[in-house]
Amino acid sequence: MRLPRILLLLGLALTAAPSSGYNEAEDAVQDFSGMGVVRNTVDAERPVYPLYMRDKRIHGLKPFQELVDAAPAGSVLRPPPGRYAGPVLLTKPLTIEGDGKVTIDAGDKGVVFRIEAEGAVLRGLHLTGSGDSHDMEDAALEIRGHGNTVESLIIDNSLFGIDLRQANDNIVRNNRITSKPVDLGVRGDALRLWYSLRNLIEGNQIKDSRDIVIWYSNHNTLRNNTSTGSRYSIHFMFAQHNLVEGNRFTNNAVGIYVMYTDGVIIRNNLVSHATGATGMGIGFKEASDSILENNQILYCAIGIASDLSPFQPDTQIWMRGNRLAYNGIGLLFNSERDGNVVVNNHFVGNITQVAVNGGGTAQQNTWSGNRWDDYQGFDRDGDGRGDTPHAQYAYADRIWMDTPITQFFRATPALELLDFLERLAPFSEPDLILRDERPRVSNRHG
Repeated sequence: MRLPRILLLLGLALTAAPSSGYNEAEDAVQDFSGMGVVRNTVDAERPVYPLYMRDKRIHGLKPFQELVDAAPAGSVLRPPPGRYAGPVLLTKPLTIEGDGKVTIDAGDKGVVFRIEAEGAVLRGLHLTGSGDSHDMEDAALEIRGHGNTVESLIIDNSLFGIDLRQANDNIVRNNRITSKPVDLGVRGDALRLWYSLRNLIEGNQIKDSRDIVIWYSNHNTLRNNTSTGSRYSIHFMFAQHNLVEGNRFTNNAVGIYVMYTDGVIIRNNLVSHATGATGMGIGFKEASDSILENNQILYCAIGIASDLSPFQPDTQIWMRGNRLAYNGIGLLFNSERDGNVVVNNHFVGNITQVAVNGGGTAQQNTWSGNRWDDYQGFDRDGDGRGDTPHAQYAYADRIWMDTPITQFFRATPALELLDFLERLAPFSEPDLILRDERPRVSNRHG
């Protein structure tokens, strides 16, 4: 009895299918590659909030949508200074100049401003009062088109800041973003890129938000941004060939985290004061073919953390010219892995220079020309290189590397005393963690 019923249902499904051959999955791929004509829907259906459901502070304000609807496509809209009611939907190329004197307030419901156009420009606006729904991802600004420019915005009292989905070749520049005044874990992301290509994220100031997330998004540039008081300054996931340079990330839980990602370049950034139980400056998780160079990583619980990286066979991660100073651990490997090339870095003032969890060593990686402030050799010929190799051994600190629960006692007087006695009269052969054959003894990079 079941087989005819299944056949009947299958027949109904086939007759109900569109006859045009349209395939949502194929369309999504085409749109992502920039070759499709029809855009695939990427947002859930949103509720409509009438005015009476929005905060009373916007009752009586002129709807900004009226100005947008009246402006011809391709024109420049300079609204009179003042406060306006949101939300706003922009579906045509339009330049909106607020000159820092225009506020659009959505009254704490939904999204404040949404762009579904190409070639639009938003400049000098104050966007505020989004909703607080994580399910709907209420944001100050949603970008769902290509080639738009968004700059010099002030975004506050909004759960999420700027959200780009399947949005390519946009410029997001010189904006100031804060989330709603709630606990860190329930804030929204300051910036989110999802399946978005070749965007420039530059000069933005982020404070007291949650993360910048770059997911499934390739060939983007994040340059000269600042972030403080947030969780992840930048979190990459399945995002290939992105550039991160010249940023300043301070007092966040994590600076830059690279997960399941290849080909990222991280250079000339300052990451400092990533503290707490999980604090780290820069982290790699199953990442490959990446470059980490000329960064300042200071006062973090862990300077650089590497977990199963590089992940792909026959790939490398280059760490060169970085300064890791005054961290709890300068460089931590969570697994015994090869393929890391650690050259010309400065390890200064870290409690532990290099650590390997789980009983392994870091000898299989390349170590050359690094400066170690605990190097005990000499430079008799004056060439700036040590006459003897620098070797780091694990004595009593092997205890907390092998047994995570004992990390609570790391750097305590009891464990430091045990480590001193072990170095003075070792009961067993200490583990060699690494050997740098040509350590640098001068303060100069190069």
